[in-house]
Amino acid sequence: MKGLSICHSSTASSSLPGFIIFFITFCVHKLESARFTVIGPDHPVTAIVGEDIVLPCHLFPRMSAENMEVRWFRSEFTSVVHLYQHGKDEYGQQMPEYHERTELLKAGIMVGNVALGIVNVRPSDEGQYHCFVQDGIFNEEAVLELKVEASGSAPQISVEGYQDGGIRIVCQLAGWYPEPEVLWRDRRGQLLSPSTETKSQDGRGLFEIKSSIIITENSNQNLACSIRNAYFSLEEEPSTFYISDFFFPRMSPWPVVWSVTLVISLVFVSLTLFLLKLREWRRSLSDVANVTLDPDTAHPYLVLSEGGKSVRWGDIEEDLPGNPERFDYWECVLGCGGFTAGRHCWEVEVGGEGYWAVGVARESVGRKGDISRSPEGGIWAVGWDWWEGQFRALTSPVTLLPRRRAPSRIRVCLDCDRGQVTFIDAGDEAPIFTFPPGSVPGERIRPWLGVWDTDTWLRLCP
Repeated sequence: MKGLSICHSSTASSSLPGFIIFFITFCVHKLESARFTVIGPDHPVTAIVGEDIVLPCHLFPRMSAENMEVRWFRSEFTSVVHLYQHGKDEYGQQMPEYHERTELLKAGIMVGNVALGIVNVRPSDEGQYHCFVQDGIFNEEAVLELKVEASGSAPQISVEGYQDGGIRIVCQLAGWYPEPEVLWRDRRGQLLSPSTETKSQDGRGLFEIKSSIIITENSNQNLACSIRNAYFSLEEEPSTFYISDFFFPRMSPWPVVWSVTLVISLVFVSLTLFLLKLREWRRSLSDVANVTLDPDTAHPYLVLSEGGKSVRWGDIEEDLPGNPERFDYWECVLGCGGFTAGRHCWEVEVGGEGYWAVGVARESVGRKGDISRSPEGGIWAVGWDWWEGQFRALTSPVTLLPRRRAPSRIRVCLDCDRGQVTFIDAGDEAPIFTFPPGSVPGERIRPWLGVWDTDTWLRLCP
């Protein structure tokens, strides 16, 4: 028994170093396995058909991914959308439908940004994407959802003849994705059932819909045809018309058809003229302001152009005096001077796909420390969040805007007398967002710009 006891003790003693080595190796392996996490957006990213989109993805904590493998794929690991390996892009395994349409955005790869750009988005691009990153034997991935949409033609209403004792009215639209819902409503806003509806897809996968309804003398004669977006449940502005009893004679139906067609044509022409005058009126209200940036307020990481007409995010912190007017936490800058009365408009051109914002701020806005970039903090602005792939108004909480791609040129209109600021897409004159009247206080208000990404710049247009 003593011999057995000695033998057992000796065996235990001799295995102790091996156990320690195993334990240390196991711990080191566990530490190595927690080296980084791959992070993507926690909500679907939406793209517009025919435009470009960036699928955000980055490493946490931030580290260089230059010598790692970055693989973007769909449902299968081998369904390669884009592959970056050995410090360069590899296209041998890429799916044919993505040929010459993808780019790994390498401007931020040294700090772990591995976002993927896709050009000329198609309906077939919709679905899940995997952002897979591997370093040696260790790998992590994030999964994100891409939704695709296209806004096609507005509802086109026409009269196609006399049918079943009434007039057959048709609502047509084309170029939409995903498949929209066509809605008929009466004068009280109640939904009406169409008599027929046909749907088809063109060569690009976009939907065409033709919906018809029969109007009789004793039925609803005040109608509206509109479209509901399948993703956001947003209903487009309806096309509305009214047919009186006069158009339901007991004689031949063809004069009725011609009369209704004439009425609809006149309504369409009148609406077109009204929209043109509205656009001219909106432009006539714009009082162009000559805005320049104030270098004494610029954060040390911002670089202003000579003359103060543009700003970009610099690579290093500038050695600038820490005067009370200078922002020291958020990378932003104020315009010179400011406004206390009247209406003033200026335009800002955006370059790059980074994180930025444009708007106005009150003269007394906080300059030191973490300030609230919202009306509560004295800032009224809109901006693009590259990490989240969102265009939003900087309210509290933020308001997500329906646009899925930021405008390249934004008009800022400040009405000091009404206490209101409005943002307009200077490219197509479409409204972006308006802070309501009375929300901007009656003190001096100054232009405000913010840039938080190295590949982004903002320029005040002439």
